Amino acid sequence: MRLLLLGGTEFAGRAVAEAALGRGWEVTVFHRGHHEPPAGVRSLHGDRTAPDGLAALAGAEGAWDAVVDTWSAAPYAVRDAARLLRDRVRRYVYVSSISVYTWPRPAGYAEDVPVVDGASADAGQSDYARDKRGGELAAVEAFGADRSVLVRSGLILGPYENVGRLPWWLGRIARGGPVLAPGPRDLPLQYVDVRDLAEWVLGAVERESSGPYNLIGPQGHATMGTLLDACVRATGNAAELRWTDPEVILEAGIEPWVQLPVWVPPGSDMHDALHSADVSRALATGLECRPVADTVTDTWRWLQDGRNRPLRPDRTGHGLDPEVEAKVLAASGGASAGGGAGRGGGAS
Repeated sequence: MRLLLLGGTEFAGRAVAEAALGRGWEVTVFHRGHHEPPAGVRSLHGDRTAPDGLAALAGAEGAWDAVVDTWSAAPYAVRDAARLLRDRVRRYVYVSSISVYTWPRPAGYAEDVPVVDGASADAGQSDYARDKRGGELAAVEAFGADRSVLVRSGLILGPYENVGRLPWWLGRIARGGPVLAPGPRDLPLQYVDVRDLAEWVLGAVERESSGPYNLIGPQGHATMGTLLDACVRATGNAAELRWTDPEVILEAGIEPWVQLPVWVPPGSDMHDALHSADVSRALATGLECRPVADTVTDTWRWLQDGRNRPLRPDRTGHGLDPEVEAKVLAASGGASAGGGAGRGGGAS
């Protein structure tokens, strides 16, 4: 198979490139040259937002079985690339987001719930949801519904993460001491390991799939408890997880998802939106999810090898100020046993 990646040097794109190389595919990566691509790919350089920025791609010889595009800014960049490639590529795989669905999203939402209004394939950058929906429209406009795959990903974790969610938790737990662990510890999470996403994407190319897919692991594949327990074990630190009630956290003014990455309070619209999607379509078409311990351990190993990269400047910073954490722990006396487990004990 011949694969073209628009991007391919960071997080999701890099994982797809490495997975394709592992299958023996021929991989071309079109990127700006800011980061070194995986060894073994063919590189084309260009900035798709610049005038004539697709020249290297337009002048490249040959055709591809599929293109994978992870773009998340102005939709017109997807439009221009898709129009350029529609006669040279069999299938367009656009890595989109569950953010394209209208808010609030009902618990258990599938791919047929309404999407945001006001998106356009011709638009400049606006907000994340409309940018991603505009990218979807651009892919479908150029390739048709039968030759486009819309990968509506949710929370993505794993090696190369450049957003700073799991890396923040690993770094915090590695520092040791009492750790504010947002409860309840059995709170179900949904995420997908970036490598599992990559393997599903390549499978979709082989199957000649089309249409939208919610691409996240099944709800409850991990919980806050299993995730943070795995962080304690991976770092080898004697951190003490102090499980703290959601009400205490919210009353302290701590922002879910941002200041305490991954976590959102149970029963909230945010939890329904981020951790309750129906992923049966993806599971029925080959999505396999590795154990949470593998995702956490491999991310920690990557963080330790000295090759990790700076966080994306266009994403909100994550993490809780140590002084705020200490103040909440002191005031609440957050439990380290009973509702939670100290030193990472419990299910994995």
